Amino acid sequence: MPNDPQPIPDVAGVGGSRGFELLAQPVQQWIWRRGWGELRDIQERAIPLLLGGDRDLVIAAPTASGKTEAAFVPLLSRLVSADRQARGFEIVYVSPLKALINDQFRRLEELCEALEVPVHKWHGDVSSGAKARAMRAPQGVLLITPESLEALFVRRGRDVPRLFAPVSNVVVDELHSMLDTERGVQLRSLLNRIEIAVRRRVRRVGLSATLGDMGLACAYLRPGEPDEVEVVRSDSGGQEIKLLLKGYVVGGPREELWDSEGESGSGPADDREVSERSIAAHLFRSLRGKRNLVFADSREQVEIYADRLRELSEKAHLPNEFFAHHASLARQHREFVEGRLRGAYEPTTAVCTSTLELGIDIGEVESIAQIGPPFSVSSTRQRLGRSGRRQGKAAVMRTYIQESALGSESHPVDALRIRLVRSIAIIELLVEGWCEPPGPGALHLSTFVQQVLSVIAERGGATASTLFDTLCRRGAFSAVSASLFKQVLRALATGKKPLIEQAPDGTLLLAARGETLVEHYTFYAAFGTPEEYRVVAEGRTLGSLPVAVLFVVGSPIIFAGKRWRISAVDTAAKVLEVTPDPTGTPPKFSGSPGSLDDRVAERMREVYLERSVPAYLDAAARMLLAEARSNYARFGLDVAPVLQIGTKQTLITPWRGTIVTETLALALIAKGLRASPRDHVVVEVDASETSVRRALREVAVGKLPDAVSLAALMRNLEREKYHPYLGHALQCIDAASACIAVDCLSELAGEILRGGQVAEER
Repeated sequence: MPNDPQPIPDVAGVGGSRGFELLAQPVQQWIWRRGWGELRDIQERAIPLLLGGDRDLVIAAPTASGKTEAAFVPLLSRLVSADRQARGFEIVYVSPLKALINDQFRRLEELCEALEVPVHKWHGDVSSGAKARAMRAPQGVLLITPESLEALFVRRGRDVPRLFAPVSNVVVDELHSMLDTERGVQLRSLLNRIEIAVRRRVRRVGLSATLGDMGLACAYLRPGEPDEVEVVRSDSGGQEIKLLLKGYVVGGPREELWDSEGESGSGPADDREVSERSIAAHLFRSLRGKRNLVFADSREQVEIYADRLRELSEKAHLPNEFFAHHASLARQHREFVEGRLRGAYEPTTAVCTSTLELGIDIGEVESIAQIGPPFSVSSTRQRLGRSGRRQGKAAVMRTYIQESALGSESHPVDALRIRLVRSIAIIELLVEGWCEPPGPGALHLSTFVQQVLSVIAERGGATASTLFDTLCRRGAFSAVSASLFKQVLRALATGKKPLIEQAPDGTLLLAARGETLVEHYTFYAAFGTPEEYRVVAEGRTLGSLPVAVLFVVGSPIIFAGKRWRISAVDTAAKVLEVTPDPTGTPPKFSGSPGSLDDRVAERMREVYLERSVPAYLDAAARMLLAEARSNYARFGLDVAPVLQIGTKQTLITPWRGTIVTETLALALIAKGLRASPRDHVVVEVDASETSVRRALREVAVGKLPDAVSLAALMRNLEREKYHPYLGHALQCIDAASACIAVDCLSELAGEILRGGQVAEER
């Protein structure tokens, strides 16, 4: 039985270096001094396009394929060859992460210094003095986050035309992470506002991991003109991939708490803790002495496993080399972990969330581990790409899945082993080369509110026609119609605390509440951030924890991979003081994993119906898969997607993704039934199968509410930062655009009913 990752062969290929001759001589000299033997495939393809034309460009290639150099080598070559006279930033690089900006600054500093081109980094951690110097003499390359770019428009709106007067290119890094998100729409709006400020088109260059539909990436980069965007994909084949998926059974008799190596665990009798210790033991044996990334599905899980691995190191009398890394930890701690990974000597494993998923340079890591089922193919691809960067090295990923032991009272959903099957489906799609396309365009009215306030602040007031032209007709919110635009303005101008008001000449100004919002630093982010306590140990800040969590003096916690006890709580200053303690429990964090794609759900159904067993499953995972397939057939779900449980509950397995599954649940609620989605692919209904089929027949013939009416049935409509200022009606409209897929319901209901008929005939 496999206990080491199993190889899946692939083909590698490397391009030539013909583009070298096209570069300016100073850039050629820098490349020569760096000892490059050749240009990589993606660089070879991008150089002539960026040197010889002005069309927008998407550069798509896996992690560590040289995308940054593919953009900056030709752009800087073109810059030093030009007649540079105007003051202002000439190339703007936008990244979603401050750490990535710091990393790119280190990578570009030497090249820019050799070319005598200034390079500036600009984000919340950069000193005000450095920003002031850049403002006095803007030139060269600006590396900036969307939030800091927003701050420039709000606080320095009158300076924006001067600062960006000569800008020739805007480079958007990690483009795939920005599509159809609050930050992504905000950035798209800001890019348009730059062009309005300088009164000309500015070329946009997107750097992206390979997506399922590059056409949607092009549509994001240049809205309304996706056909004008060129795409350059790397022809370099992927390296060999080695995979291992280990299964764990949680609960039941003590002897069931085992993994494929017969480890029964030790310590407390809590079932999940036993399996966590078993997983940690396997990670410790497999990863110790090397460089690795361990991805967990929550910050809570990061803390649990960082603590378990540190504890194992101490018991083995070895120095700790396992460290937590997530967004709630202090910047100094995160940079310490990143520095160890980049260093030349110390073995280091970071237990992390998605904070190390994007393209921060952390050097060569030997393997990736995934605790819990991955949620998307694109994220898994990004994470796996961190491993095996060197020529001839395999990319290695270990996945650890926990499933509950089954008994006479177990729910059928537990018997389907959905976590395991989802993991297999995602891995299989990854190996097949498929990747999720970006989601459909939503209205993003929350971010629209922010941009309305931002444009008014930038200009010291704006007319309604100017706002509509800037943000809708020419901007990122083209889906916002004139009538909907008026509704939003009306909502912002009314209520107990209006955000905007109208001057006698018709100019829209910020009202008192609007000014208060815009003047606070939190305004610059389009997404909401919870209020937090700062966690302090002996005067040193460890990070922060959400205020929503109840903190009591004397409570033990696990944080930054270590165990503490809360010694003091300052509610006014929002500070938690902690001291070392041998006990501890991980704090709870909020967050959502995202939305499961329809194709992943469909592939899960295929996994149930197939007979083949992936070679990368260990014995426990193979047992769980066999159990899942047996139960799937026993329940009759292989022919009918409806299962009655007892007399008053029915299960529907539509095998669609999150949005469609949740829409189906809302449609049944609209028919008077109590329905709820579970595990993103199943709908549970508190009604008999007869009642469910009656409701489905009505849906199948089109008797269902419209999308906005279904959205009104959602429990939480205030999902984004500025939703509270829109009012219920607009919140429903926004939710309908983002979360409801009503158009496919009639066909889906018909499919479900036909499946039931087939089952009856059998």
